[in-house]
Amino acid sequence: MAKYHLNKPEREITNKQTLFDILERGKYTTIALCRGNPSLSPAERENEPYLVTLNYGYDKEKNSLYFHTALKGLKLDFIREHPKVCATVIEDNGYVMDKCSHRYRSVVFWGTMTVVEELEEKKYGMDILLHHLEDRPDAVKQRLLKDDTVYQNVGILRLDIHEISGKEGQ
Repeated sequence: MAKYHLNKPEREITNKQTLFDILERGKYTTIALCRGNPSLSPAERENEPYLVTLNYGYDKEKNSLYFHTALKGLKLDFIREHPKVCATVIEDNGYVMDKCSHRYRSVVFWGTMTVVEELEEKKYGMDILLHHLEDRPDAVKQRLLKDDTVYQNVGILRLDIHEISGKEGQ
């Protein structure tokens, strides 16, 4: 993908570690999905958009995000039809009164979304997710994930990041 031209290049975050730090601190991401809808005319069905906001767990070893989801639904329909996605995480540091400005840092990333089917990776992904979001992940695991049969009713998604960029304001 060609790099997008920033109107204010001084706001670009060029330090890769800073980009990954934003992912490590974030708790949710908004994901842009796209598909063709067979019920529409050929001209209309291309690139039907859909946005979904999800909590995530960041796996810095794999440079991937993990999500939990229902086993069926609209986002899964989109992902199965077109697994390439674009997403953003925003670190909101507040509006600056009387300056008409906002302090923030954000990352935009492109990648491939996969529906995880294999039990061991489902367990791994849920572990990444809980350690990212929870203060006491082991207590949650003991209460909600008592044995492997629980995973039959849990959907896990993995977003493999292929490209990332960021910018900051104020």
